[in-house]
Amino acid sequence: MDEKVDILLTTYNSNIQYLKKQIESILEQTYKNFRLLISDDASANIEIKETLEKYKKQDERIEIYIQEKNIGYNKNFEFLLKQSTAQYILFADHDDIWYPQKIEKSIEKIKKENVDLVYVNCNQINEKDEIIKNNYFKYKNIPLIHGKSKLAISRCIGTGCSQIITKDVKNKMIPFKEEVIAHDWLAAFIANEGKGIDYISEPLFGYRLHNSNVFGGRSLSQNIGKWKEENGKTYKSFLKYRKEKVIDNAYLYGAKMCLEYSQIEENKKFLEKMIKYYQKLEKSKYINIHIFKYFKFLGGKSNLAKKMIKEIVCFHLPILGYLALFKL
Repeated sequence: MDEKVDILLTTYNSNIQYLKKQIESILEQTYKNFRLLISDDASANIEIKETLEKYKKQDERIEIYIQEKNIGYNKNFEFLLKQSTAQYILFADHDDIWYPQKIEKSIEKIKKENVDLVYVNCNQINEKDEIIKNNYFKYKNIPLIHGKSKLAISRCIGTGCSQIITKDVKNKMIPFKEEVIAHDWLAAFIANEGKGIDYISEPLFGYRLHNSNVFGGRSLSQNIGKWKEENGKTYKSFLKYRKEKVIDNAYLYGAKMCLEYSQIEENKKFLEKMIKYYQKLEKSKYINIHIFKYFKFLGGKSNLAKKMIKEIVCFHLPILGYLALFKL
């Protein structure tokens, strides 16, 4: 008999139609032996609770938790991690659509490769379930890791909804420490310090992009466009974007989180140097000549080439970055 796996899904003021499609796509998986643990983060819309209770009555594999007050995205996932007892755990977003073999192929891969985490490719879909990008790995220049890599220290490897992790990773994740900013980055980092990571190139779910996405999905130009609408397109605005959205949120805070969890001395030293690198970048408002440090910490495989060029320009040549990425 296939061993039981846990699927962790959080909701908060979710679009009811998207939520129904996601739950139904999970219930229709070819791999049947799972628990679907759903925690609602005190949504204002009572219909969400009613919808969840309805599905719970229809399928005994579903367990529902309703938070009395809003605890936030990360804490809600931490709550579900604490409820999980399975050997293998998958994270789920409330608005995606899983293809029928997502669980089956994910668990098959993680067992075959004997690793602590596997992340899978996806298609990006819109509000009408139409595919707008058919290879998320290529579109977002996702690092492809087989085994262990320093890129799993310096970058977030795979969005949470693409991951399956082992119970050992879960146990090392909880309770969340102060610096936790992203459960998916943390899971990959811990897996990298453990038995390692692998991936599946085949798209196994539809990753929905819409106006209320909490994280991810959008292209750089889309993110910059949204920022300019809210903050203007002056050089001062660009430097603020560079610090807050690029260096801090996408790199520095993640490095601090990983340092807090690291159990390997070599990785700790690597992270400490990386943090100093980011902090110096933030102080350089016109140019930073130490580009070799970028390659030491963030340089990677060929599929990252386009992303690396943009990062180097933004990090080390901010004036050029402003003209090329922000001014136009």
